[in-house]
Amino acid sequence: MTEPDVTSQQHDTMQRAARDHLWMHFARHAGSQGGAEIPMIVRGDGPYVYDSAGRRYLDGLSGLFTVQAGHGREELAQAAAKQAAELAYFPIWSYAHPKAVELAERLAGLAPGGLNRVFFTTGGGDAVESAWKLAKQYFKMTGKPAKHKVISRAVAYHGTPHGALSLTGLPDLKAPFEPLVPSAFRVPNTNIYRAAEHRDDPEAFGRWAADRVEEAIEFEGPDTVAAVFLEPVQNAGGCFPPPPGYFERVREICDRHDVLLVSDEVICAFGRLGTMFGAQRYGYTPDIITFAKGVTSGYAPLGGMIVTDRLFEPFRHGTEMFAHGYTFGGHPVAAAVALANLDLFEREDLTGHVTRNRDAFRGTLERLLDLPIVGDVRGEGYFYGIELVKDRDTRETFGDDECERLLRGFLDKALYEAGLYCRADDRGDPVVQLAPPLVCDQSHFDEIEQILRSVLTEAWARI
Repeated sequence: MTEPDVTSQQHDTMQRAARDHLWMHFARHAGSQGGAEIPMIVRGDGPYVYDSAGRRYLDGLSGLFTVQAGHGREELAQAAAKQAAELAYFPIWSYAHPKAVELAERLAGLAPGGLNRVFFTTGGGDAVESAWKLAKQYFKMTGKPAKHKVISRAVAYHGTPHGALSLTGLPDLKAPFEPLVPSAFRVPNTNIYRAAEHRDDPEAFGRWAADRVEEAIEFEGPDTVAAVFLEPVQNAGGCFPPPPGYFERVREICDRHDVLLVSDEVICAFGRLGTMFGAQRYGYTPDIITFAKGVTSGYAPLGGMIVTDRLFEPFRHGTEMFAHGYTFGGHPVAAAVALANLDLFEREDLTGHVTRNRDAFRGTLERLLDLPIVGDVRGEGYFYGIELVKDRDTRETFGDDECERLLRGFLDKALYEAGLYCRADDRGDPVVQLAPPLVCDQSHFDEIEQILRSVLTEAWARI
């Protein structure tokens, strides 16, 4: 422990103010309203963050799958300050500014072939919302006005705006806000660990899962389906990679039925899987890529979508416009930070660093398979889920009450107190999710494994 970053009096003042005024996101407030301490992170350095008492934590989730380059990168802060002094804000509503232009050109150059047009938003949910709206308008403008439905996968998370939440495949997350936007339909995800068939044949499972996409398109009617939204590695549920051949087959299906393939890369882009975009990792070219998070390493809010020339073509001439936008989309300061972040990626070869170390990360986490509570370790690059089970042989999972006691009642707090910030999640089956900053190496992998081993061993003893 280092010296506290704030005095005891300052700490108490912040705690009172947080209890009285701050509405935290996705948070239960009963504990803090009853006087429990609210974790207060005050600074970061590399892959570590520090709380107000000076305690250090390994950031095993990159903040929120976001801080690719690590904390405390002064060059990113300096880029923001320089741009703010020069041009702090101007919208890109029929106007442009140099940083938005430069960033759009750069992202188009990094994206898979044919994706050349960049539409900026402020975050990932906004990007997904934008992609659905574009898909609907595009087909209206090209003589297929009935194509408006969208398909996504079970347990997938695509954001919190009403449209993006409609795409999300998590019923409990959606229930408080229903009715949502109609015309969103679900297909099975690629969780081969829980597969009812083809569990021992990944290629056959991939064909089966892809065929469910075509089945849904044909059931709804190809003339009514506009787009399929898929993450390269699905986040919610605990990091489901695609089986071999899955995306190749989905691409063929979408082409056959004139359905747009949207690669939701809010998490998987910018090095998380060892490539600049997740689609490149798995060798497919989507019609739209949605992005956010890692584009600035979290140093400023920014998101967007990169689309093919085909989708921009109807807007190229005449009086038509995409009547959609955000006040802070393509913000000059955020764009400047993104450019500096991409410079840093190139200078330090962060994607290459992930590629060189991803097998070591996987191997280190797989050591945990000797624990009776660990059923599966899955993921790609620097993005992994560890599924927890009651019985490894039968793959029996925990019930709702057991998850409540195990994850929220023990694991969340115990991992944090042991010095590891990560996510214990039961939006599908119970998992611990890990997505450390891309600067991490074997020493950090070992630290993660040792903390997890200790805490999961204690969790098993409590069952």
